[in-house]
Amino acid sequence: MRAIIIDDMDAARASLKLELSDHCPEIALVGEAHSVVTGLKLLKQTTTDIVFLDIELDDGLGFDILELLTEQPFKVIFTTASDAYAIKAFQFAAVDYLLKPIDPELLKVAVQKAASTMPYTAEQLTILKGGFSADEYPTKLALHTQEKIVSTDIASISYCKSEGNYTTFYFLDGSKLLITKTLKEYEKILGPHGFVRTHQSYLINAVEVKEFVKTEGGYILLKDGSHIPVSVRKRTEVLTTLGMS
Repeated sequence: MRAIIIDDMDAARASLKLELSDHCPEIALVGEAHSVVTGLKLLKQTTTDIVFLDIELDDGLGFDILELLTEQPFKVIFTTASDAYAIKAFQFAAVDYLLKPIDPELLKVAVQKAASTMPYTAEQLTILKGGFSADEYPTKLALHTQEKIVSTDIASISYCKSEGNYTTFYFLDGSKLLITKTLKEYEKILGPHGFVRTHQSYLINAVEVKEFVKTEGGYILLKDGSHIPVSVRKRTEVLTTLGMS
């Protein structure tokens, strides 16, 4: 896969190049840029599959590059020293969001995700950006399966279940999707929308909670009939958050 790195720090670009060379031999680096202006120029002149994009650049934000492109026929992996932009990154259907210094294992996972996801279309990006403004949390999420990218309303999610490095999303209409991101990533994104981590493997939409059942060790009963376990360690915190303590 062809890749471009856009980062305003020479040392950061050099470090990422080294990590890619050591841990991701399937990546062929075809260009580098250090700003919004040079990044845009490079992307218009070069065909690439993946862009490793820093967020805070000297002349603007990495998001500015994506806003100015009419189409985005490549996958984006954000690289940044701050997690303050994690929510906005999902507006742009990011494959992944890596914090510096970049963990080689997480880098390998991100590249594997990029290899297994489909390129974005202008229509998908328009839908995603339409559900988000600078002053609010997104109302939609871009969910990456191994075959496609699905734009979904956050309010339509009943709960999420961890499947190792993947997450299964269960929806109010009874459908489900296996997504190529971890539950931990979605806990950060969905927390502001009232989603609660009840267990190491479960994240639930609090609006869909029907009752807490004390038998069988205690579990949450959702409106759709799903039984969601509550870990002993999280029980007090979960019940307090749900107003059921």
